[in-house]
Amino acid sequence: MKVEQIYTGCLAEAAYYIESQGEVAIVDPLREVAPYIEKAKEKGVRIKYVLETHFHADFVSGHLDLAKKTGAKIVYGPTAQPNFEAHIATDGEILPLGNVKIKVLHTPGHTMESTTYLLIDEEGTEKAIFTGDTLFIGDVGRPDLAVKTDLTREDLAGHLFDSLRNKIMPLADDIIVYPGHGAGSACGKNMSAETTDTLGNQKRFNYALRADMTREEFIKEVTTGLVEPPQYFPKNAVMNKMGYESFDEVLSRGAVALDADTFENVVERNDALVLDTRRKEDFVKGFIPGSVWIGIEDKFAPWVGALITDLKQSIVFVADKGKEEEVITRLSRVGYDNTLGYLERGFETWKNANKEIDTLDEIGPHDFTNLYDTEKLNVLDVRKKSEYDSQHIKGAINFPLDFINKNMDKIDRKTPYYLHCQGGYRSVIAASILKARGFDQVTNVRGGINEIAKSCIKLTAFREPETML
Repeated sequence: MKVEQIYTGCLAEAAYYIESQGEVAIVDPLREVAPYIEKAKEKGVRIKYVLETHFHADFVSGHLDLAKKTGAKIVYGPTAQPNFEAHIATDGEILPLGNVKIKVLHTPGHTMESTTYLLIDEEGTEKAIFTGDTLFIGDVGRPDLAVKTDLTREDLAGHLFDSLRNKIMPLADDIIVYPGHGAGSACGKNMSAETTDTLGNQKRFNYALRADMTREEFIKEVTTGLVEPPQYFPKNAVMNKMGYESFDEVLSRGAVALDADTFENVVERNDALVLDTRRKEDFVKGFIPGSVWIGIEDKFAPWVGALITDLKQSIVFVADKGKEEEVITRLSRVGYDNTLGYLERGFETWKNANKEIDTLDEIGPHDFTNLYDTEKLNVLDVRKKSEYDSQHIKGAINFPLDFINKNMDKIDRKTPYYLHCQGGYRSVIAASILKARGFDQVTNVRGGINEIAKSCIKLTAFREPETML
């Protein structure tokens, strides 16, 4: 028996490869399925099952393509009603896999179809649970992401309490917990950076598994402090439930190199968004006017999902050479399938064609500090409210990037603004969006508050004067 966690950091998502005696089960695969197929081919084994723990909201799963290409059976837990052929397992059902068994444990709460898969080895010993978004390391799944349900989040939290107490906590302490996500995912509130643990440790240290916790206390704990989920979450959940276009077609359509004139024509004909994915240091020096920057080197896909409100938006992009397929792949992981091509040979092609170029004003942390000490600046802190509340520049306004589309009407196009985040990534995204919307007097503070703090600028742990949430 072999179990391998396949972790994708930019999504904080874990898929799993389980192999026994020539048969394989893949749990919660990503959209692009070639890596799973190649792994099985190298080992001379057959993918028998695609096990889905629930209808995912934060990414588009690869279940349909993987089943079509391998003949594997898609499996969901009880109550799931997918719009495609799948095996809807019963609670307690045993799925044979080589010399091992996988037991289906219906664990509703995160969503009503949420299911945990219990791995039983060749000797009949219960070895591991694949919990999806039911149980994380240090946390549990949030109860407000279910697709089209009449249940309140309090109702779902009550179901989750029952699932944990009746299905998960009675299991042996030495069982390994393999969750669907780690720290950085918006599917929970306070996940650990660790991506596996024993159930015994979780019973000791996970607040949601406290033995003396009442149902009412649990519901209050898991529903308190929930922020609005990213706007793409319900849309991805619908795609996972109803079906979607093959990734092969998405890649074929998007992997088209365009010269500068053709690129410009595609934008005009399709009202396409120009997405710049290069290093931020290169973007600020020169970019296509009106383009939005979201760098591929960080949490690219989640920020695309949070900020580009239409999954069907036509997109053309600028990328560093060799990164083109990666951009298309990572867009498709969160449901952005309408990529129409990329700028051939990158931004140099645009410059060599003598096309119009825009730049982003920047200021270093030391110069910003000197200016702050002598002038009254309009500072926008684009970090999350929780980060702002912890520590911020005195007088700065919290203008979270997550909600920039909602809050843009609260700032003035004629006012100069200085933007910062923690390290510089989010503030460049925010500045590019504001510039694309006609806010011309924006300046990015390089290095964010990490570098500003080193310059001894006055910081405060108290909100001053307002937030824009």
